[in-house]
Amino acid sequence: MIYKGSCHCGKITLEVEGELDQAISCNCSICSRRGSLLWFVPRTNLRLLTAEDATSTYTFNKHVIKHRFCPVCGILPYGEGVDPKGNPMAAINIRCLENIDLASVPIHNFDGRSK
Repeated sequence: MIYKGSCHCGKITLEVEGELDQAISCNCSICSRRGSLLWFVPRTNLRLLTAEDATSTYTFNKHVIKHRFCPVCGILPYGEGVDPKGNPMAAINIRCLENIDLASVPIHNFDGRSK
């Protein structure tokens, strides 16, 4: 299935392909403050519909995840990193996807504070 999403103001728009069968709620310092629910997909499954330079990037701690956010409205629709095997991954904030029934998506807690 292909999902469409965006930041709040629409400056960043995207499509992501896959089956949204679960998401993660992480308790690390940034995820818990931002309230993201993350769906991890291969980076090739994410297609930006706007230019990548429309995003701003924030990194912290080990600087391995690129948190992509809108410089206008501040919303973070996705992040980028690599999985333990070195494969490029995207972390999609499912709260930024259109027509998602959040109550129907199983949410798993992840202890990001201890990583």
